[in-house]
Amino acid sequence: MSDEEEIILSELSREELYELMHEDLYDGYAAEIEEEVHEALSRGYTPYDILTGGLVAGMDIVGIDFRDGILFVPEVLMAAKAMKAGMGILRPLLAETGAPRIGKMVIGTVKGDIHDIGKNLVGMMMEGAGFEVIDLGINNSVDKYLGAIKEHEPDILGMSALLTTTMPYMRVVIQALKEEGIRQDIIVLVGGAPLNETFAEDIEADAYCRDAAVAVETAKKFMQIRQASRQ
Repeated sequence: MSDEEEIILSELSREELYELMHEDLYDGYAAEIEEEVHEALSRGYTPYDILTGGLVAGMDIVGIDFRDGILFVPEVLMAAKAMKAGMGILRPLLAETGAPRIGKMVIGTVKGDIHDIGKNLVGMMMEGAGFEVIDLGINNSVDKYLGAIKEHEPDILGMSALLTTTMPYMRVVIQALKEEGIRQDIIVLVGGAPLNETFAEDIEADAYCRDAAVAVETAKKFMQIRQASRQ
């Protein structure tokens, strides 16, 4: 950004600044997002307000256009990268202020599968929606999932598979959750190209999510149901 644009940045109203953040997120401009987050912080806006009003609201637009086929995976990855740049500044501040999170998710690709683009996208979009995400990476065994669940006590477990040969391992993980007596405590979401709703029902997952935008919508819906049941 030029000096002229930086001066304009400081003259923008709160609404205009957040609007600019939405546009720059949409275009995947990480450096600009960082500048705008710093600008918002310098005005005394709370980290949580910047997260929800600037970043999450912007990623909601990205999610809708991704779902509707206006944006595609490369563009969403760019937007998610810009989101991550903003989150890098806000995360330590959010931790200090104890800002509320929608929920917590452990996510990983199942054993035998090393595909992670879809899973990474889901993780970034979930973080963009206000979830805390623990990403276990690829090739995860039952023990790895169970260890992460015991350590982090997530609301949601997300499993991904891109190979038909690794899909059945999801059933193995869900069976292990039952044996541990914790299946009812966790929302299990599954996704990946070869999966479908029938398969998800068959292995007794809570839902099949065809893409990252659907995963976010589904996770939010399940968290609302969970919170309502606790009241």
